[in-house]
Amino acid sequence: MSMTDLLNAEDIKKAVGAFSAADSFDHKKFFQMVGLKKKSADDVKKVFHILDKDKSGFIEEDELGFILKGFSPDARDLSAKETKMLMAAGDKDGDGKIGVDGG
Repeated sequence: MSMTDLLNAEDIKKAVGAFSAADSFDHKKFFQMVGLKKKSADDVKKVFHILDKDKSGFIEEDELGFILKGFSPDARDLSAKETKMLMAAGDKDGDGKIGVDGG
């Protein structure tokens, strides 16, 4: 399954383009722009599993830096600052990784 099986390719392109500048990434706006906020919990889990490159059941900080590439292969990497901010927002239990159920 690919990201475009779940999300509109044009929405992905617009969202990735909107945050192409370094240190401009805003996860809430990005996820809204790609249409993730309108998806069912099941579809959100499918997106999570696409982004979980090592299939560990978690998105670790090293995977998080490449999250935009999970939506579009030619997207940029997140900066260290952006990665830490996204981890802080998603890591509800403070274990340094984001689980499929947000923790």
